[in-house]
Amino acid sequence: MNTDQIILFSLFILVFGLLLWGRFRYDLVAFGALLAGVVLGVVPADQAFSGFGHPATVVVALVLVVSAGLVRSGAVFLITRTLVDASRGLGAHIALMGGVGAVLSAFMNNVAALALLMPVDMQTARKAGRAPGLSLMALSFATILGGMATLIGTPPNIIIAAIRGEALGEPYRMFDFAPVGAVAALAGLGFVALVGWRLIPERGTTREAAEALAQYIAELTVPEGSDEIGKRLAELDAEADKADVAILGLIRDGKRRYGRASNALLRAGDTLVLEATPEALDEFRSALKLDFSDAQRQDKLTAAGEGLEVIEVVVPDSARIAGRTAQALGLAWRQNSILMGISRQGRRITEQVRKTEVQPGDILLLLCPRDRGPDVTEWLGCLPLAQRGLNVTADDKVWLAIGLFGAAVLAASVGLLYLPVALGLVAVGYVLTRILPITDIYSHIEWPVVVLLGSMIPLGAALESSGGTELIAGNLIALTGGLPAWAILTVLMVVTMTLSDVLNNTATTIVAAPVGIQMAQSLDVSPDPFLMAVAVAASSAFLTPIGHKNNTLILGPGGYHFGDYWRMGLPLEILIIAVSIPAILLFWPL
Repeated sequence: MNTDQIILFSLFILVFGLLLWGRFRYDLVAFGALLAGVVLGVVPADQAFSGFGHPATVVVALVLVVSAGLVRSGAVFLITRTLVDASRGLGAHIALMGGVGAVLSAFMNNVAALALLMPVDMQTARKAGRAPGLSLMALSFATILGGMATLIGTPPNIIIAAIRGEALGEPYRMFDFAPVGAVAALAGLGFVALVGWRLIPERGTTREAAEALAQYIAELTVPEGSDEIGKRLAELDAEADKADVAILGLIRDGKRRYGRASNALLRAGDTLVLEATPEALDEFRSALKLDFSDAQRQDKLTAAGEGLEVIEVVVPDSARIAGRTAQALGLAWRQNSILMGISRQGRRITEQVRKTEVQPGDILLLLCPRDRGPDVTEWLGCLPLAQRGLNVTADDKVWLAIGLFGAAVLAASVGLLYLPVALGLVAVGYVLTRILPITDIYSHIEWPVVVLLGSMIPLGAALESSGGTELIAGNLIALTGGLPAWAILTVLMVVTMTLSDVLNNTATTIVAAPVGIQMAQSLDVSPDPFLMAVAVAASSAFLTPIGHKNNTLILGPGGYHFGDYWRMGLPLEILIIAVSIPAILLFWPL
């Protein structure tokens, strides 16, 4: 290895190590590595920021904007409104929801597709009296699978198409991924609907178990002049039982009292620590005339005359509030909202709610001004969980939104328009027709992903130009020497899948796609089968909750443990490899 290769491999190992550690956000890690590459001389200074104008980066950003427009228009809810049927069997429900999720994620960002369908799935589970965890993982996997079928369905496909264009002179078109991706998606959907959901541990299937997943650790305050002042905490148990609320403890003068403090005499300003559903919490608060945890903010909200509403949101890893407390973020004074409670996989929160560091996968219960729920949710970077948190602003423009998007897809598919241009025209059309307010355009772009892509693309190009990808490809060829083509493709898929399960699939694709091209050139065969193998494998992150953002989003709402994912995910990944290899060799011969 030469000096440049040693430096680049060291940078990539450092990036992968930091991504696995998870202490720092992936966009910061990638951007830091890019700057280090420039300083160390392995990335040309004039190419340092070329990744931010790369077609793959632009398309990823535009897909998020177009997805937001389809949501705002009500186009997606046109499909999902009829799906809530609690009498339908679990297998049939998963097949239907998974099918809809797969189709949606083929044409919009798969995280957005899951965010739209998750409230529908949760509502169906509660009506049917079963735990949402029995179906949420299947829905998450279905939305990941559906993205494999089209160019815009998932970032790995967009990146691979761009890399092919640079290496071979022509990128993949909209539906070039469909022959292999659709076969893998259909096989995967059949598995999760018929077998996969049966492999998930049953932690209760009754209505009570389903409702338990919506329990929050929350705080209510004893106001001045309350009738409860002077009573022992234990005397509130009868009312708490009636409202189905568990009293966990007492906070006084900012300090948690030892144990449950059941004999403590209540004073004005004391804070009760409770565990309850949103409905039970409100019933208990009303019965005892208690205040929310931030009484001053509540008074201001009430005086403003806007009315109040309670919303539930789920925290993705890219959320503004992830890793921070509501108090440090300034939720109260910035958004006039109060964090009432946190639900975290059934674990109890022992600190004060507003001073508790929020984690990805948490479900937050928020009190905010009426009709401000969507704005507060967007500002936090969270996703609405309860159906009342969703907001459709332009129902009368459903077919216009669908028509503009369909025309762009058709124009890009037949080669009339370059895909980034087609998507850009849709975004402009959505703004001009007021389907999507111009103020919302930039808030819907997932900037950490843009920074990750913009940073990793120049590093990947530097690795390729230095001969690093050729070195990796040569070692893989040596490892698989004498094996048939299908075995070589299988090894490439297994390596890529393994990386994707523990790393960001974007970073995995940027490294694995050039390696696939180099392997094909070393074997003197077509690179397309190798690129298709990377495309399918990079999207097949089913073993852990950190491999794909969709898997992280369902961790809290589904009540899953880290080790639950491989139960359905491992056989699913084996199945994906088994059906994809023959499909690749059939549709993209060597």
